[in-house]
Amino acid sequence: QVQLVESGGGSVEPGGSLRLTCVASGNIIEIYDMAWYRQPPGKERELVAVIRWSGDSTYYTDSVKGRFTISRDSAKSTVYLQMNRLKSEDTAVYYCQYRDSSNIFQPYWGQGTQVTVSS
Repeated sequence: QVQLVESGGGSVEPGGSLRLTCVASGNIIEIYDMAWYRQPPGKERELVAVIRWSGDSTYYTDSVKGRFTISRDSAKSTVYLQMNRLKSEDTAVYYCQYRDSSNIFQPYWGQGTQVTVSS
């Protein structure tokens, strides 16, 4: 089992910034990738950004490109999501996802952290 602990959510005004952190622990064999998903109120969960542990390649959904940055600290098994120029439509519960190279078809999820963008 792998445990994920997220932090950094909160309330911010439009145009503000937040940084989310997700720390993985437990039975880590080899991290394949880690990602951030979000679930806005009344909507389905969607992929926001993902980072591969080998090679450091990244992917962003179109709506966050140029505003969000995903990064990692391999030594700490930690992934970050720097969110700048936040908009009201970024309001959601943000979830961290972990996939291990030993079985990429069994992702692990964090408990979620609320991000609210409102004036």
